Amino acid sequence: MRNFLFGSLFSIVQLFSPSVTKAYDGTALHWSPQDSLPSVLSAQRADILGGRMKQKAQIKYATHILPETLADWEKRKSEIVREVILNSGIKVDHDLELDMRITGTVQMDGYAIKNIYFQTQPGIYATANLYIPEGKGPFPAVINMHGHWTEGKAAENIQSVGHSLAKNGYVCLSIDAFGSGERSTKHMDFEYHGSNLGASLMNVGETLLGVQVIDNMRAVDLLSSLPYVDAENIGATGASGGGNQTMWFAAMDERVKAAMPVVSVGTFESAVMGSNCVCELMPNGLSFTETSGILALYAPRALKMCNHNKDSNSTFFPAEMLRSYHNAKPVFQQFGAEEKIAYELFDLEHGYWPEDREAMLGWFDLHLKGIGDGSSREEIPFEVLPYEKLMVFPEGQRDPLVVGVAEYSRRKGQKLRESYLGQTSIDKQQVKSGLKELLKIKGYPKVDKVNSYSSEAGWEKIALETSNNLLTPLLIRKPSNAALGYVIIATANGKHEVPQARIDELINKGQGVVIVELSGTGEAASQEDQLVAYLTPFHTLARARLWLGETMLGQWVGELNMVSEFVKEHYAPSVLTFDGDKEAGLAGLYLAALEEGTFEALTLRNTPVSYLFDNREGVDYFSLAIFLPKFLQWGDVSLAAGLASLPITFENPVTMSGESISPAKENEWKMEFASIRTYLKGKGSVKFQF
Repeated sequence: MRNFLFGSLFSIVQLFSPSVTKAYDGTALHWSPQDSLPSVLSAQRADILGGRMKQKAQIKYATHILPETLADWEKRKSEIVREVILNSGIKVDHDLELDMRITGTVQMDGYAIKNIYFQTQPGIYATANLYIPEGKGPFPAVINMHGHWTEGKAAENIQSVGHSLAKNGYVCLSIDAFGSGERSTKHMDFEYHGSNLGASLMNVGETLLGVQVIDNMRAVDLLSSLPYVDAENIGATGASGGGNQTMWFAAMDERVKAAMPVVSVGTFESAVMGSNCVCELMPNGLSFTETSGILALYAPRALKMCNHNKDSNSTFFPAEMLRSYHNAKPVFQQFGAEEKIAYELFDLEHGYWPEDREAMLGWFDLHLKGIGDGSSREEIPFEVLPYEKLMVFPEGQRDPLVVGVAEYSRRKGQKLRESYLGQTSIDKQQVKSGLKELLKIKGYPKVDKVNSYSSEAGWEKIALETSNNLLTPLLIRKPSNAALGYVIIATANGKHEVPQARIDELINKGQGVVIVELSGTGEAASQEDQLVAYLTPFHTLARARLWLGETMLGQWVGELNMVSEFVKEHYAPSVLTFDGDKEAGLAGLYLAALEEGTFEALTLRNTPVSYLFDNREGVDYFSLAIFLPKFLQWGDVSLAAGLASLPITFENPVTMSGESISPAKENEWKMEFASIRTYLKGKGSVKFQF
């Protein structure tokens, strides 16, 4: 059966690989080092990092209180809308030609389905099915958005909504979500659009959530342009990821008169340390509102939420939806529209089932047709089609105007890099401040307490208690030649990834070695972040930090600064250098860019020379920790290197897909890094070793 339900990422893994999840009681997990380096922290410890993330989210939830008067609400509403646009990258051109193109028509009993594609952004087209009832019209219309079903708009659960609406006198537009259905990288090669692929949009200043909002707003433009559509009566619905699309887009587009998101509304708090898709991620979301604030944007329009008692995703549990419902309801009451917000619970699993569709018909009948009392009504039987009949293009013959996330990210990134490299002057302080803002650094953590333990195998074992209530484990070996000082080593996945040969080489030279495990790695990991083995590393933790208005790399920069200060204070190194792998290497580079004099030299291993998207196949080479919203709008890796006035060695430099930079391209990259350093009047140097 092809019509798999993806839902959340946790559901994906449960569906395809039920054996990869690890039992976890939320309190302790034994750490088993995978190499000869000793452990620092005790076994059977609690999930300190995961608990800290959840505590932050709980505090945010408790402090996001909606105004009690209409005047105050209107002001707060404007602030929320502004922040949503700013943080999601929504930029829609309603005057852009729609250029709807029809590739086929399927005649059904009482209605027709047109397979179409239309322009959502300049040169970017979306694929969709347009369900049109027989008759003169004008008809009310509904936009139908899908979640993580493999065939997108043509999946059985999704097309069933279109059939049912058309049978009952509604026009329905079922649109493929960006990166899904026929909008995948390769036509008809149905792929998951989230994880690192969807997160790549953040580097160019956009989000998967935001692009979906743009698509769906343009879908309203399209429906409003059709002579047989009543543009004053447009609704929106969807389940899971489609329900999330419904919530965000319809909240932002007041042309939508009524909406019904299914198995998707919960709380932002519950999304922190959850495994939901990046299409449901609003960077900085908890810094300015909670789910209730988004629901309140609907007032006084009609909003009904359907959640299921047997849902497996805790973010979508009815209890979470009810928290948001009760917090948003007073705003509807201020408008005298208490009846316009409602919910219904079904004893069902995750999905868009007949019971949901019957609830949808009753809700839309009341608010889009002005008939009935809003309660469920029985469906008219309909025929489900093979997904091939609802495809806009024959397999492999997609119009180049329809592109996936990979090509879109590449194009946007190339334009931003052209602008960046076209500069002839750079304000050093301005870009330094900009980097600190991108990393979401408001201050660096400090050491509150030093816990020292018995040495083991020549290593001092230290755990730093930090001012942000975390633990940073250190292994320290003093130099046999004090003149050579110390090197701080960090990897993207903990000390077990440091090659023993590298450690032996440093020790044999006489250098001192400090191995730090950054938050989320090794003994400093969150066990909850690691519950599902097949998720992209840091998928859960990086998303949590982004929700909270933080970044993984920004946190690591702060921890490296703290460790460097600790080493300087307690060990007085004659020289202090840094050796970092992959994302940890970037953290060291960004610290050197922001804080001159922290290190004397950097060695960056398997670290990207640019954030430009280059290859779909290697998209998971790095973890979700690497992504920085708007990074390519700020500059690129060469700009950070130019800010760092010290010698930098890139060992095996790579692209964002992990592809090694060829020696033939060495001069090209040398010229870029050198020219940027010249503009900044930097004193450092960059060397590439292949």
